[in-house]
Amino acid sequence: MAEPSGVAPELLALRQHIDNVDRELLALLNRRAGLALEVGEIKKREGSVVFRPEREAQVIDGLKSTNPGPLKNDSVAPIWREIMSACRALETPTRVAYLGPAGTFSEEAALGYFGSSLVRLPCASIDEVMHAATSGAADFGVMPVENSTEGVVARSLDLFLTTPLFIIGETSLVVRHNLLRKVDELQGVEAICAHPQALAQCHRWLSHHLPDVERRPVASNAEGARLAGLNPALAAIASTRAASEYGLHVVSPAIQDDPHNRTRFAIVTHPSRHPAPKASGHDCTSLVVSVTNRPGAVHDMLVPLKNHGVSMTRFESRPARSGQWEYYFYIDVEGHPDEPKVDAALKELRAVCAFFKILGTYPIDVH
Repeated sequence: MAEPSGVAPELLALRQHIDNVDRELLALLNRRAGLALEVGEIKKREGSVVFRPEREAQVIDGLKSTNPGPLKNDSVAPIWREIMSACRALETPTRVAYLGPAGTFSEEAALGYFGSSLVRLPCASIDEVMHAATSGAADFGVMPVENSTEGVVARSLDLFLTTPLFIIGETSLVVRHNLLRKVDELQGVEAICAHPQALAQCHRWLSHHLPDVERRPVASNAEGARLAGLNPALAAIASTRAASEYGLHVVSPAIQDDPHNRTRFAIVTHPSRHPAPKASGHDCTSLVVSVTNRPGAVHDMLVPLKNHGVSMTRFESRPARSGQWEYYFYIDVEGHPDEPKVDAALKELRAVCAFFKILGTYPIDVH
């Protein structure tokens, strides 16, 4: 394409140099893709899985540790996830189920974790995400498990008790809620459609700006955006991606009460289709346990972790719904069961629990 007249020669030279580098990059990426195809053929002969989260985490960690700059390390991970996603897609399509429809934060989390070269399977509910991953309709499911403002996603935790799925990865997403509408104004809104968590995360803003407007819970924020796209009297709370998807105006941006609002997602799969990730060097082990209702039972449950120097990073309780005031405890600990101290602590913990289930061991993102 011809350059406009009056462009400085130095700028023209730099642009030409960038064009040359881009061509070199494309050649190198195709060379990498060819090597990935060779690896894929070996994996097929061995019966190995294509996606190994611990291997991808190690690749990205290695690149970050040797990055000379000026490219920032925060940019390295998303670039290489897209590269690895495109290479995986040459071997076999990766089918990922998540809470839909198009434009949800769950979809954004799926794309951020797996890259955009995947087969998207939007689901109407968290239960359907679990079912898709359990039945084999999807290779993986993306489950919201915790929000920094509203706490745990109770339905996800409850489903982990009975599902055969296990966690092989996690990702977190900065959540910015926007008020979306077909017309670019606040006046005349009859109802605000959003997921109950989003309504709760924007409670103060809504109470101040739209105190008398109905708050209508729906299955997902994107579903609220879809409805708002059909009816100008409705508004939605959703992402800018949802605004683009459904042709809506961003009437008010970033209306969440907590400016640092984040949601954590678990990546789940069936053990018959994917092995547990091996130790990557910075791992998390998630488990759910219960103990008999007696004095000191919870203290005794935590002693093995303390004695073996295993750090607990999350501790949540959920009622067991037995009518006996019993609880399940969801615990995250640092480390992998292949590490001797973690293995010893988990064995001792299992011995004092009435119920014990490892939900998964997986690499965590370290910035």
